[in-house]
Amino acid sequence: MKTIFINASPRKEWNTALMLKEAQRGAEEASAETEYVDLYDLSFTGCRSCLACKRKEADKNKCYWNDDLSPLIDKILHADAVIIGSPIYLGQPSAGFRALYERLVFCCLSYDGGPGYFKGKVNVGLIYTMNAPRDYYEKNLRPAFEGTEHFLGVSLRGDVKVVAACETLQVDDYSKYNMAAFSETVRREGREKRFPKDLEAAHKLGFELSSR
Repeated sequence: MKTIFINASPRKEWNTALMLKEAQRGAEEASAETEYVDLYDLSFTGCRSCLACKRKEADKNKCYWNDDLSPLIDKILHADAVIIGSPIYLGQPSAGFRALYERLVFCCLSYDGGPGYFKGKVNVGLIYTMNAPRDYYEKNLRPAFEGTEHFLGVSLRGDVKVVAACETLQVDDYSKYNMAAFSETVRREGREKRFPKDLEAAHKLGFELSSR
């Protein structure tokens, strides 16, 4: 088994990264080979609509744009599972996540009608971290993300599992920032009591997707 972990957050050591690294530990417990990628270390854009992947002579399931994202897409399509973590910014996953999603899904998408080009199977794990409370996520954000999750599952022909960490701790020292709308006390209590459970869920996600 090969599982790839992608941190689609610009922060390498904060909530999303902590969740992903715990998922990676779960995968390694399942004896999977793992690779961890900080997406924001790469040089890339979203889909450029060059349509090279749709040319009749082109190899399918391949993004032809010459940047750092195309080799990563190749790795994903040759893996058994991919787990992508993203913070939620303004009600959506990060811009980096969106760029990867566009490029990955589009090169697998058939414009000839019928099923997509990809004939393998890559199971997908998604880890979201956010300021939003759990009830807001479940009622508003979760339904809004279903389309993205569906297209990932259809394109990669795998199962899709989701873990979300809500009301996360934003910074180490709130006194240094204009963040009066948030209670540091509440956030720290959540970090101590709720976030360990989120990490356990991430660990389980990594283990289960890497055991199939």
